[in-house]
Amino acid sequence: MYHGVVNVYKEPGFTSHDVVAKLRGILRQKRIGHTGTLDPAAEGVLPVCLGQGTRLCDMLTDKTKTYEAVLLLGRETDTQDTTGKTLAEYPVPVTEEEVRRAAASFVGVYKQIPPMYSALKVDGKKLYELARAGKEVERQAREVQILELTVDWVDLPRAGITVTCSKGTYIRTLCYDIGRVLGCGGCMEHLKRTRVERFGCEESFTLAQIEQLRDEGRLDEIIVPIEEMFDGTKAIASEDGDKLVKNGNPVGPEDFASVYPAPLPKEGLVRVYSSSREFLGVYEYDEGRNWWKPKKMFPGER
Repeated sequence: MYHGVVNVYKEPGFTSHDVVAKLRGILRQKRIGHTGTLDPAAEGVLPVCLGQGTRLCDMLTDKTKTYEAVLLLGRETDTQDTTGKTLAEYPVPVTEEEVRRAAASFVGVYKQIPPMYSALKVDGKKLYELARAGKEVERQAREVQILELTVDWVDLPRAGITVTCSKGTYIRTLCYDIGRVLGCGGCMEHLKRTRVERFGCEESFTLAQIEQLRDEGRLDEIIVPIEEMFDGTKAIASEDGDKLVKNGNPVGPEDFASVYPAPLPKEGLVRVYSSSREFLGVYEYDEGRNWWKPKKMFPGER
């Protein structure tokens, strides 16, 4: 079984679940999970967790992401992208400068109403299921953060934008909202995710490429080991406390004093190893108890 993360380039036409299903066949293992959905028409980076690496899924889902999108002004659709049914069309009497100003106004925290065609649940029902049944329900606006937004080019009624944002941000809703600010409506024509945390397009692989690497016996070259996902964090090893850390118990400053004389960091994560230097997981500091407690453990075969 493979353990770690593989950077898949999701091609248009596949759902994120399709990618997982196909990878299960390619890698011949069931324990696989993706780190956040991409719409079927979208393409780009989709980190996929393998084996023990599936414990990383929620941590990667929380990371910021970068997208390149094409905003089409003058049209609104039920899905907020061009795959949906056109609800309204308007003239586009705006200038390039107005487009740039409108887009820039969204940088920072703003409240975004999730689209009906999304996987969010209301009363146990996915919104897209309700939308396909012709029902529209009230959705609560959620705070999202646009960290960076640049307008790369303008060729009205289209504009190319690059967005770095927090988790939970819908780029097609952002396109719709920009269109509303401009007073001419808008939707998303194309979407490409270019980065999720450390994973960029340049180091991603299509399913066909992954299958070829499997046939060549080279899959280990593209799977990022779990341990490497925490590069940059301090590492601590147990000489006397193997029983504690192998069972996922919290540890105090005294438990590692003999091998880590410097103060342990009280911010961020620390990598924890056994006395035989086996990677066990990551811990985080609990200020109230003045100890480090497990954030994520990776037991068993690696």
